[in-house]
Amino acid sequence: MASPSGSGAISARSASPATDPIVRNALRYTISAREYALLHKYVISKSRALKKRAPTVDSVTKMMDGPGPNDKASQGSEKGKTGKRRVSVAPMEGGGKTVQGGGTGGADTYNTKAIRHSIRVFVATGALLKLWDIVQARVLAKKQDPATAKQQKQPLHKSPTLRLSLSLSTILLMYRLLFRFFTRLRAHLLDPTAAPFRIRNPRTAGTLTSPYAPAVGASLAGLALGIYPSQHIRVSITLFALFRALEFGWNCAEENGMIWGWDKGVNGRPDKLRMRPSWWGSWMLQPFAFGQLLHAVVFDRDCFPKPFGNIIFNNSGAYLQPKPADYPSSLQWPGTWDIVDSLAQMARSNWPAFISPILYPNKEDTLPAALSSIAPLTSGAHPLINSLSCATLHPNDPSCTRTYLTFWLKSFPPITRLFLIVYSAMLLPRFKSLYHFPVSTLHSLIANGLRMSAFVTGAVSTAWASICFFQTWFPRTFLPTQRFFLGGFLAGFWAMLEKKRGRGVFLYTTKTSIDSLWKVGTKRRWWKAMKGGDVWVFVAALMLTGVVYERDRAAIREAAWRKGISWARGEGFKDWSVDEEDLDGKKEEGFADEVDYHGKRD
Repeated sequence: MASPSGSGAISARSASPATDPIVRNALRYTISAREYALLHKYVISKSRALKKRAPTVDSVTKMMDGPGPNDKASQGSEKGKTGKRRVSVAPMEGGGKTVQGGGTGGADTYNTKAIRHSIRVFVATGALLKLWDIVQARVLAKKQDPATAKQQKQPLHKSPTLRLSLSLSTILLMYRLLFRFFTRLRAHLLDPTAAPFRIRNPRTAGTLTSPYAPAVGASLAGLALGIYPSQHIRVSITLFALFRALEFGWNCAEENGMIWGWDKGVNGRPDKLRMRPSWWGSWMLQPFAFGQLLHAVVFDRDCFPKPFGNIIFNNSGAYLQPKPADYPSSLQWPGTWDIVDSLAQMARSNWPAFISPILYPNKEDTLPAALSSIAPLTSGAHPLINSLSCATLHPNDPSCTRTYLTFWLKSFPPITRLFLIVYSAMLLPRFKSLYHFPVSTLHSLIANGLRMSAFVTGAVSTAWASICFFQTWFPRTFLPTQRFFLGGFLAGFWAMLEKKRGRGVFLYTTKTSIDSLWKVGTKRRWWKAMKGGDVWVFVAALMLTGVVYERDRAAIREAAWRKGISWARGEGFKDWSVDEEDLDGKKEEGFADEVDYHGKRD
C-alpha cells in the first residue's frame, strides 16, 4: 500500500508548472519558444533582476513541449499499486507528435500558430482602436455627436471595437484552418488510393483537386466580417479589399497576355508579350470618378464624402465669396452649402436668366423665390453679367476667364505648399537617399509636389469654370442637371499630369466615387441593397486575391502584400516568389511539409 506522503508527492509533481496543461497552453498561445529565446537574448539577459526571476530558454521550451516519453514523471516511475504507465507515441497532423498518456512534443504546430496569431490580431486591433478613440477625444479635441456618445455606452458584447477585433481575428483563424483543410483534402483526393472516388465523381473531384480549391475554400472565412455591425468602416474594408483584388487580377491578366495579346515571332507563333499603350493607365478612371462626385455634391450631399468637400471648398475663394467685413451682422450671408443648393435649384429650373437689380431697381421679382438665400450676392452683382450662376459665383467680376485665372493665382501656392510638406514627410523614411543623392532627391520631391498641386488645382478650377462655360455655350434646356457630371468629367483629365505616379490617389478617388454612387443608387432606388451584400463582396475579393496569388505571385507587385498573404495562409511572413530557390531547406515546421511552396499542389 502506498504511503500518504508518496501519493502527496505525486500529486504535487503533477500540479507543477512544467506539467500543468493550462500553463503550458497559455504559453503556447502567447509566445513561441523561438520568440522567447530572442526576448531572453535581447531584453531579459540585459537585466540582472529579470534574469534571476525569469525562466531559462530551455525550461520554457521544455514546459511548452510538455512531458515526453522519457520523462520519469510522465512515465509513472513510482512503483507500487500504481504500476507502470504505458506510453506510446503517434504522429500528429501539423508536424508535432501526440504522446498518448503524456504531453505534446513539437508544441509550435500549425494550429498553435494560427490561434496565437489570431489572438495577437485581436489584441492589437483592439488596442489601436482604443488608442485612436483617445487621440480623437483628447488630442484632436473632436466633438462627438449624441449618436456616437450613445454608441460608446453600449454593453461590451455590442461594442464596435470588440466586434471589429473579433471579426478580424476570426477571419485570420478561419482562413488558415480552411486553407489547411482544403489543401489536405486535395492531397488525399490526388492519392492513387482515391482513384475510385475520382472515377465515380469526376466533377466533384475536379473541383476539389483544382490548384485553386484551397484558396477558394479559404475565402469563406470572409463571412466572419459580418460579426462587425454594418457601418461605414465595414464598407470601407470591403471596397479596399475589392479594389486590391481587382488590381491584382488585372495585373495577372495583363502579364499573361489576356488583355493586350501577344506579338508573333519569326516562326509565326506568339512569343512576345504585347506592351500596353503608353496612354493607358489608372488615370482614365478620374473623369468618371470626378464627374460622379461633382454631381453627388450638388444633388446628393448626404452621399458625398466630407473630405473631398473640404478640399474643394476650402480652396475655392475665387468662386465662394466670403462675407464682407462691413456687412451688417444682423443680416444673413449665404454660406457654402447655400450656394451649392442654389446651383442645384438653378439646374432643376433650367438655369433661369439673371435680371440685374441695378439695371431694374423697380422690378420686384428679379430672383426666384426658391433662390432667395443668394439675394445678398446677386443684389450687388455686376450689371454686365448675363447668367444667374455667374452672378452667384463671381458677382464682382463679369469676366469668367479672369475669375478662372484669379483662382489659379490664389489657390495654387497654398496647395503647392501643402503637398511639398506632405512629400517631405514621406521622404523621412528614405533619408539615406537624400544623404547620398541630394540633388536628384530634391528634384524629384519638388517635381512631384508641383505635378500633384497642378492636378488638384486644375481639377477644382475646371469643375467651377465648367458651370460658367456651359451657361455661355449651351442652351438653357440642354442637359440642365447632367452638366455637373460633364464638368467633373472634364476636370478629371487633369490626372494626365500625374499618370505615372498617381496610381494610389486615382484608386482612392475611384473607391470613394463607387461608394458614393452606391449610396446614391440606394437612395434613389436604382437598385436594392442586399442585406450582408458587402460581406459577400469581401468574400469574393479574398477569393480573387487567393487565386491570383496561386496562379502568378508576381502579379502582386508589392513584396509586403505577398508576404502578408503568405502569412495569412500560415506559410510564414516571407516572399516565396523571390526565395523559391532556397525553399527545399527552409520549409517551416508543421504545415510546411504538406504544401508545395512553388504554387503547384500536385
